Amino acid sequence: MTSSPVTLLVIAKEPRPGRVKTRLTPPFTPEEAAALAEAALADTLDVVARTPARRRVLVLDGAPGRWLPAGVEVVPQCAGGLDERLAGAFAGCDGPALLIGMDTPQVTPELLTVDFGDCDAYFGPAEDGGFWALGLAEPDPGLLRGVPMSTPETGAVQRRRLAPLRVRELPPLRDVDTAYDAELVAREAPGGRFAARLARLTAAHR
Repeated sequence: MTSSPVTLLVIAKEPRPGRVKTRLTPPFTPEEAAALAEAALADTLDVVARTPARRRVLVLDGAPGRWLPAGVEVVPQCAGGLDERLAGAFAGCDGPALLIGMDTPQVTPELLTVDFGDCDAYFGPAEDGGFWALGLAEPDPGLLRGVPMSTPETGAVQRRRLAPLRVRELPPLRDVDTAYDAELVAREAPGGRFAARLARLTAAHR
């Protein structure tokens, strides 16, 4: 699938215990939280691999594993805070790009198939006040640098940065941060790896 001029970016951490999804602990162990993170990342990358794109790029903190599908490039994240790392992901693009994270395994190819023909940007708000997707027809790292990340105001501040642009809104999605989030997201994508892994772990805790 190369019929789209858009680069799809996924920014993620290698799913290692103690480094990812720490807010899932408890009720899950660090190893179980990492297993859920791996499942979420695998689901996300599978959707990206099935979405029309010019390039598919994983911007990774860590090393790739068995969860990496064919056709997805891997580039390392740059140093700095999350705003700098997101900015660096866009800086590596020479055309329109859509960036998502690894926290929304319920995404679909339809959500990620975007057309910049009549807009300059796409913005997907997250239900926790952040954002799950950001698309730019002309990637400008300056639109992200300095945005306070991981706060209830992150999405609002980032959206204001886009005010001069023609913006299309994507539907709000829930990030997987807590066990409660995990349950709701699994219900939205019951056929995915994430839902299956959560079901197995939940059964083991009973």
